[in-house]
Amino acid sequence: MNNKPEYLSGFRNHHASEALPGALPEGQNSPQRCPYGLYAEQLTGSAFTAPRSHNLRSWLYRIRPSVAQSAYRPLARGQWATAPPHEPAADPNQMRWDPHPLPDIPTDFIDGLMTIAVNGDATAQTGCGVHVYAFNRDMTERFCYDADGELLIVPQQGAITLRSELGVLEVASGEIAVIPRGIKFQVRLAGGAEAARGYVCENYGSPFELPGLGPIGANGLANPRDFLSPEACYEDVTGEFELVAKFSGRLWATRLDHSPLDVVAWHGNYAPYKYDLARFNTLNTVSFDHPDPSIFTVLTSASDTPGMANIDFVIFPPRWMVAEHTFRPPYFHRNLMSEFMGLIHGAYDAKAEGFLPGGASLHNSMSPHGPDAETFEKATSAELAPQRLGDTLAFMFESRYVYQPTPAALDADFRQRGYVDVWAGLRSHFTPGQR
Repeated sequence: MNNKPEYLSGFRNHHASEALPGALPEGQNSPQRCPYGLYAEQLTGSAFTAPRSHNLRSWLYRIRPSVAQSAYRPLARGQWATAPPHEPAADPNQMRWDPHPLPDIPTDFIDGLMTIAVNGDATAQTGCGVHVYAFNRDMTERFCYDADGELLIVPQQGAITLRSELGVLEVASGEIAVIPRGIKFQVRLAGGAEAARGYVCENYGSPFELPGLGPIGANGLANPRDFLSPEACYEDVTGEFELVAKFSGRLWATRLDHSPLDVVAWHGNYAPYKYDLARFNTLNTVSFDHPDPSIFTVLTSASDTPGMANIDFVIFPPRWMVAEHTFRPPYFHRNLMSEFMGLIHGAYDAKAEGFLPGGASLHNSMSPHGPDAETFEKATSAELAPQRLGDTLAFMFESRYVYQPTPAALDADFRQRGYVDVWAGLRSHFTPGQR
């Protein structure tokens, strides 16, 4: 495979890419004989009869078809869990975790995944799983695909290389990548990193798409041209390899005598992609009051109820704060949607301390949350001059479904069991005799 990946621009555009000239058949998708003796294989991410605007499929022209493998055998589940969970019951308590510790023994991406919470039902294609990862070893003879959902990967520490059937993506902290359901891939360290850590949203529902802009108009938020898919590149390597399949909540493995990253050419609109969060065109108020976090939505997975997302991927990037006569940090709130939040770098403006890069918080449906006592006291007495929030990048996986933490996350040594105490100092300021 190429050492320097090249990319195709555009979100869900139909692309055509070939690593050898003339590898893409002309005029039809599955001719009797493909160029270079390749096999034609279609990969679909939607029902065949889905509306054209939401029909997802790519044709792959590969050295060997995917069926050239051994029978699957079950693997140990590890700490990668799937909805629906069985125990324990969902919890209304606010929760927070320190960063997932980096491993001190050789650990690859799959073994380094730990599920924090899940919701919905993967077999019914609703909801999501939220995971953290920490690894220090490349996947070399090991590959993976996820039949339960697409993987939204958010690196926090250390750049990674995603080697997929359709090409290579280099993804740094501050960028995201999406591996669609069913696509085979590897994860390796990049940029000289000795270890990497980050977050993963495993979307069981409808594929992520750009949100509608409504009254915003034609411009703003994430622009389609800034999403990049890989150019075709391939490896023709034989040996002993393992392909791990995530299927119906379990891990399975099959043996291969060749690398599955042998796609010489492909065309379609079903492919991995990445996005630089610094390209997000942030909107905010220029008068007063605090807009809802929906103005920070990068990607959304729709549910069967209009306006209620299966998952919204929301970011809180560097931005100017200029609202007048306004409490500027996020307000105290209780809301229908459930919120899992992570911090990529810097500080989050609603928390004084304890919410660390690589850490996470969980506020389920109707559980109250908001700025801690120290942040409230500072914000209510601060001079409301224009302020640049420069060193910050937080995100949220917001879902209509209640998150159920896993036993491993509840019992983790890096869980902050005294999180609720950050609000203990909020005292009464009520003065009925003085406005």
